[in-house]
Amino acid sequence: MGMELARKPGRIGGILAACALAFGGWFALAAAAPESPPPLYKDASQPIERRIEDLLSRMTLDEKVAQLVAVWEHKDRIQTPDGHFSTERAIAAFPNGVGQITRPSDRRGVAAPAATGAAGATANQPNRGPRETADYINAAQHWAVERTRLGIPILFHEEALHGYVARDATSFPQAIGLASTWDPALVERVFNVASREMRARGVHLALAPVVDVARDPRWGRIEETYGEDPYLVSEMSLAAIRGFQGTTLPLGPERVFATLKHMTGHGQPESGTNTGPAPFGERTLREVFFPPFERAVHTLPIRAVMPSYNEVDGVPSHANRWMLHDVLRGEWGFQGAVVSDYFAIRELVARHHMATDLADAGAMAMNAGVDQEMPDGEAYAFLPQLLREGRVTMAQIDDAVRRVLRMKFEAGLFEHPYVDAARAEALTATPDAIALAREAAGRTMVLLRNQNNLLPLDAGRIRRMAVIGTHARDTPIGGYSDVPRHVVSVLEAMQEEGRGHFQVDYAEGVRLTEGHVWAQDEVTPTPAAVNDRLRAEAIETARNADTIVLVLGGNEQTSREAWADNHLGDRDSLDMVGPQDELARAIFALNKPTVVILLNGRPLSVNYLSQNAPALLEGWYLGQETGHGVADVVFGRVNPGGHLPVTIARNAGQVPDFYNHKPTARRGYLFDSAAPLYPFGFGLSYTTFDISAPRLARSTIGTNESVGVDVDVTNTGSRTGDEVVQLYVRDDAASVTRPVLELKRFQRVTLRPGERRTVHFELDPLALSLWNLQMRRVVEPGTFTISAGPDSATLRSTTLTVR
Repeated sequence: MGMELARKPGRIGGILAACALAFGGWFALAAAAPESPPPLYKDASQPIERRIEDLLSRMTLDEKVAQLVAVWEHKDRIQTPDGHFSTERAIAAFPNGVGQITRPSDRRGVAAPAATGAAGATANQPNRGPRETADYINAAQHWAVERTRLGIPILFHEEALHGYVARDATSFPQAIGLASTWDPALVERVFNVASREMRARGVHLALAPVVDVARDPRWGRIEETYGEDPYLVSEMSLAAIRGFQGTTLPLGPERVFATLKHMTGHGQPESGTNTGPAPFGERTLREVFFPPFERAVHTLPIRAVMPSYNEVDGVPSHANRWMLHDVLRGEWGFQGAVVSDYFAIRELVARHHMATDLADAGAMAMNAGVDQEMPDGEAYAFLPQLLREGRVTMAQIDDAVRRVLRMKFEAGLFEHPYVDAARAEALTATPDAIALAREAAGRTMVLLRNQNNLLPLDAGRIRRMAVIGTHARDTPIGGYSDVPRHVVSVLEAMQEEGRGHFQVDYAEGVRLTEGHVWAQDEVTPTPAAVNDRLRAEAIETARNADTIVLVLGGNEQTSREAWADNHLGDRDSLDMVGPQDELARAIFALNKPTVVILLNGRPLSVNYLSQNAPALLEGWYLGQETGHGVADVVFGRVNPGGHLPVTIARNAGQVPDFYNHKPTARRGYLFDSAAPLYPFGFGLSYTTFDISAPRLARSTIGTNESVGVDVDVTNTGSRTGDEVVQLYVRDDAASVTRPVLELKRFQRVTLRPGERRTVHFELDPLALSLWNLQMRRVVEPGTFTISAGPDSATLRSTTLTVR
């Protein structure tokens, strides 16, 4: 061959020359031809709605359905056995991509899971820290953006009830504690830190806040709420949402979407047990349970709402088209996505016995208005089949996909899908975040009793302090928590206070349960013999002290979410678990200055303590700075100004015992009082205040007019302190029965000794309205009692006439 080529150079050379000319021309044309423009949906300069429609037009049915599901229990299909994200596995398991990945910080799907801490952790390995989470998310985004046909990025969601629920993240006071601050500005700052820590790791959606109005303290999830009053819940929820996502969209670089949950009636379940029926009529829904959701949707650009597990008047929320479509979208104009609670669509089959199988449940949920299934796509995997059978429509699927895509565009994920893992580490538990956690802990605490002004303590007068209580050292921080970098216990903080001043001794005193891991199914009460020994040891320790700090209350196992029949968390009693009163009696019998600190998730019927504790402070769960917050209050650096966001009943027999009851309720009981142990809004201080009767700008207004209300508050004591001025309304006579009181405005103020301030409120027509017999919201002419005071039981009043 070589010889033949050598003998015919002209022919071969001509062929080579022709080939070179041809290919050269092709390359020249290719180089000269303009690059094809990127698809419109990838053009950041285009309006988001146009980008959504362009992308939707390019999607196959399978790609659309993929956007409506998430991955959690089956994370093993997208990661290696040791928990690293696997592009190869993801390509094989989810060739069309996926809408969301559930809780990227946890280790769900890793071999040999065990509930040793936060859900998803393994027996020998905690959940992912900041850098590892960011690396995991980046790897998943590289797969979605670079290895799927359309390159649609993934939305990642996490829990964030009282801070980002992830390893090392800053833990703040539990929601019920944040509600006790009556300080929306503080709550906004708290959740701004949470959003900053979440977004730094690559998370875009917070499954918070819980905006359920909670009216049954037996319910284990009451700690997740902002209390029993619709207005207080609304104000605190709006503050949390502003902290998470700001007030405008698209999201800022340190912001995440908030999710309103759980819609609705969840907070007053039948028998106080989680997911129990809510047998309420429409008027109760509109007056009590809807308002926090409605206020949020009307006020801020909400993009996610989660229905509740329970049924309302016989219809489970995940199948309730009237609630999710007619009211939420039709009346309120909600434009975002309705995302399912975990396994709630499955529960239409398994618990409600309403659907026959997962496909049937999927059809019910889609037709009701649920856009996305979480935590996995087990029912919505049947959407193509349901479409073929005519049980759902393409228009429904397209609308759901639009809402999911809108969040992804508004989060900026198509332009910025990746995060800086090193920055995730640097923005976690920063000094300012820890300082805020300490400030929030101090502002959360509610002073219930302070006999003979025992508090604040003077460190210079203490020689030896006894710190007693299992949770004085082993600090509970509440449900939906992971493990912060450091939790400051009450014991640690008292030891810090004592350095150079006094000695600190510790005794466990009483143990409530054997461990307090929230995610562990079994709850084992501590044997009586163990507590007898611990009590005897504590008495001897206290006998040698001149001052005692006694930590009592509850823990994450004595009040929690009951998410399964083998994982219970509701109680039929409001008393403290275990022989805590017996310990208190023995300690009080020593006749020594004793400060009782309550750390707990539910309101407790502390009847004995309320009458006999020299000083009593409600702390709820105070987060990672528990000890410092307690010390700041106990030693007077912080004057407690928290007020109760719930009524505290004397016993479970008084339940339900909310303050805004109807006139015919609370007639009385044989052999006991119908009055609560502590009223809604109650809270003492180290100083005293005087709150005047409200003064109206006008005594008579029209039904469509507002009225200004001024209230004077004066610090009549000797210390600077905080008071919460509360404004209540009562419609004296109406076409339907009205509550005896309704909170309509409040403001927390700080005053120096002798300082007087006038607090101004505006009452608009909404604050005076009701839902009439025709189920229309109206203001009816008549008289209204306008009252002001420090709590719902200590009020001064005036009369407003509406014509």
